[in-house]
Amino acid sequence: MRYQHVAIESLGYTLPSEVVSTAQLEQQLEPAYQRMRLPEGRLELMTGIRQRRFWDPGTLPGDKSIESGEQAIQVADIDRQKIGMLIHGSVCRDHLEPATACRVHHGLGLRSDCMIYDLSNACLGQLNGIALAANAIELGQIEAALVVGTEDSRHLVENTVRSLNEDTSWTRKTVKMAVASLTIGSASSAILLTHRSLSQTDNALHAVAAHANTQFHELCHSGKDEAVADDMRPLMHTDSERLMAEGIATGVATFEQFLEDTQWQRADVHRSFCHQVGAAHRKLMLESLGLPEANDFTTFEWLGNTGSAALPVTLAVGLEQRRVSKGENIGLLGIGSGINCLMVGATWNESRVGTQTPS
Repeated sequence: MRYQHVAIESLGYTLPSEVVSTAQLEQQLEPAYQRMRLPEGRLELMTGIRQRRFWDPGTLPGDKSIESGEQAIQVADIDRQKIGMLIHGSVCRDHLEPATACRVHHGLGLRSDCMIYDLSNACLGQLNGIALAANAIELGQIEAALVVGTEDSRHLVENTVRSLNEDTSWTRKTVKMAVASLTIGSASSAILLTHRSLSQTDNALHAVAAHANTQFHELCHSGKDEAVADDMRPLMHTDSERLMAEGIATGVATFEQFLEDTQWQRADVHRSFCHQVGAAHRKLMLESLGLPEANDFTTFEWLGNTGSAALPVTLAVGLEQRRVSKGENIGLLGIGSGINCLMVGATWNESRVGTQTPS
């Protein structure tokens, strides 16, 4: 998918105030560690993740998506009535129905003929949202679109700790299936896209490359679709080693299409922002794609894997820290369970990032 008329105008993000270190998690896991004779420090050593964040109990994802969306709109200095599409692209949502996008649409005061819906695709929901919004803008159907999403990790992490401590069927061998669940963090993000004729930044979106390798859809899965904010007790089983290997292979295939669609060479990717899984995944992915680690920016060390919010938040933080210079090409490289891969290429001109600072 190639674009000539779409700009990534601004980003917004919100982070929780509660910080939970990996050391604290391992203290909570002491019964399981003793039973399985696991060494302390194992989790951080394996993942490179020092900490992650949790929303306050009872927080609705939609409320945080409203905050992030408002940040993106405010910093863009755009008339919100120009926004013709709203996509809520996270795994987490307020209720089974109605769509969480309804709450966000109301909270942001968007116009009544704005097309709104939820879109879920594991860690790639918001990237899918970018592609669909960009298609509508490129076709001239709308002038601007807002993609938002909020991931809440508290329920998954706490239930995983509870299961590991209380379910004695877990062993040193099977515990590997639970490691990915302990890396999950919480965050919220928003991406505002506009037609380039409306844009004040002219951050040109060039292409989105997609690839599905669904024969491996069973490598990572949670329970049944019963995700209700009031009483969600999810468990997730992930074959991390195979998921990483097959995910990287899928990424390599997607990257070749990405280079063709953007008409770039590898050296033309000046800055990369990957989906934030952990240290081992990052190293192998960049090596496999032939991209230098020095040009890549990460947040997993202090945010963990924040699902669909991971890549947009990492881009936003990197922009705040001035890791992208005017005229540089950026690659947003996402790989998610399923296995799905999406890669977005853009040339950056001006950074507009709105942040909700944790209190």
